[in-house]
Amino acid sequence: MAYKVIVIVGPTAVGKTSLSLALAQKFNAEIISGDSMQVYRGLDIGTAKATVDERKLVPHHLIDIREVNQRFTVADFVQDAKDQIKKISNRKKLPLIVGGTGFYLQALLAGYNLGGNEVKNSQDIRIKFQNFALKNGKKALWSYLNEIDRVAAAQIPVNNVRRIIRAIEVYEVTGCKFSEQFDQPDREIDALVIGLNTERNVLYERIEQRVDQMIHEGLVDEARWLFQKGGIDFQAGKGIGYKELFPFINGTDSLANGVAEIKKNSRHYAKRQLTWFRNKMDVTWFNLFSDETEIEKIENTVLLWLKEKG
Repeated sequence: MAYKVIVIVGPTAVGKTSLSLALAQKFNAEIISGDSMQVYRGLDIGTAKATVDERKLVPHHLIDIREVNQRFTVADFVQDAKDQIKKISNRKKLPLIVGGTGFYLQALLAGYNLGGNEVKNSQDIRIKFQNFALKNGKKALWSYLNEIDRVAAAQIPVNNVRRIIRAIEVYEVTGCKFSEQFDQPDREIDALVIGLNTERNVLYERIEQRVDQMIHEGLVDEARWLFQKGGIDFQAGKGIGYKELFPFINGTDSLANGVAEIKKNSRHYAKRQLTWFRNKMDVTWFNLFSDETEIEKIENTVLLWLKEKG
């Protein structure tokens, strides 16, 4: 029998964390982070992790499981998330995944075959194409992927070097195209995917307020700590909220410009998240800010789904 899982998706700052806490307490659930940045220890403010007090209310998983100088891949996420789903289910609790990293969540629910440990450990290939990108540029790297896998290249932006290299890795190791590395939806997981969205002006206002609050809570100090660790060269240092502050920290730009860049990049990221979830996943959408009864509607949707699934 498949494991029943609730998934909450949506753009940044739309209210996923607060909803996940409410649902987890109502349905005896434990929360699994579906965010590629919350795995890093020490990056709390910029990744909008649940607070210590919130984590006392509900057990959370896949948070603080990597140091900032370590990699965390989609294959890592899929394996770790599956392990947690099984453990939580065996405790007679409901796994509840919450996050906005669309590719990670799709890979989990769609049963992507990511090449297993062979790909995860293909360090030589990764370094080879990282050097290729440095020497020849991002466009040349993307063009190579386009030669071997047009479908994957069409779905990955030229500037997303990490994902381009990941797709090339899969091809180099397995001999199969990255775009063909999936089966039918994972039969081990039976998921109800709840999506949160709201009017664009409301979302953008919430994003700006969140960024201001992060600055107030000490995001600059967090980014400075990461920078001093060498984070400009780390996967963790590519995250929104950190990379925009590095020029201020090294004295080449102003704090005001850094904050403005965080807000702009967060808005653009929110648009990309929505596009991904609408086009790639089967989502039931709600707007928490449109009606006071929306949470009740979501709870009823979950309850009916659980009853239907036995």
